[in-house]
Amino acid sequence: MADQGSAGVDDTAAVDNTGAVDDTAAEDGAAEAGGAVAAAIPAQAVPRKRRKKDTQPEPAPEPEEEPHVPMEDGELRAALEAILLVVDEPVAELQLAQIVEEPVERIGVMLEDISARYTAAGHGFDLRRAAGGWRLYTRPEYAAYVERFVLDGQSVRLTQAALETLAVVAYKQPVTRSRISAIRGVNCDGVMRTLATRGLIEECGTEPETGAHLYRTTTLFLEKLGLNSVDQLPPLAPFLPDDVEEVIDASG
Repeated sequence: MADQGSAGVDDTAAVDNTGAVDDTAAEDGAAEAGGAVAAAIPAQAVPRKRRKKDTQPEPAPEPEEEPHVPMEDGELRAALEAILLVVDEPVAELQLAQIVEEPVERIGVMLEDISARYTAAGHGFDLRRAAGGWRLYTRPEYAAYVERFVLDGQSVRLTQAALETLAVVAYKQPVTRSRISAIRGVNCDGVMRTLATRGLIEECGTEPETGAHLYRTTTLFLEKLGLNSVDQLPPLAPFLPDDVEEVIDASG
């Protein structure tokens, strides 16, 4: 009985030891096989983590400028004539080119063409080069008529509206054009231009609050009235209604 028990123990131990050996051998074989497979895979086949680059957003593309479309000759000629009618001194070709957005060379050619057209048509005015620019002038052969018109215009008496406006400037100077219109109750722009053309009033700065031009009488005004200064003007109070100051303040 003792021998059988010992044999049973030995057999069980043998089985356990054999099983343990077999399991260890299996694990060793799997490790060796895995290493062989890993060695067989090329290094390039193993994906690498790419490094994220610091990228900046691309700037938005600038809008393309629309191509310049040249003006037609007729339109350009009319535009130049309109400008030349209002200038009070010769205007340079460069300035005209910048205004109409055309090349300077084309402006020069067009001005020459306009001048030739005026001469060929026999107009009483001409377009000439002067002082580095261009300006409209009356033709010398009609100078006598222009002189007669100017001299006769200077001798014409002032209208009632012009006299009233001149009186407001004389007694309220320096005064703005809007203030004069408020006192008279009517627009006086045309009358003011007439008085300035006659040399009776002139600009004398601007009003600080509004920037409007201020006007005053001239030395010619004093000469016409035989006065040495505006302080010698007769007092205005006797000719005004009693509430004139209230009316002026309310309108201004």
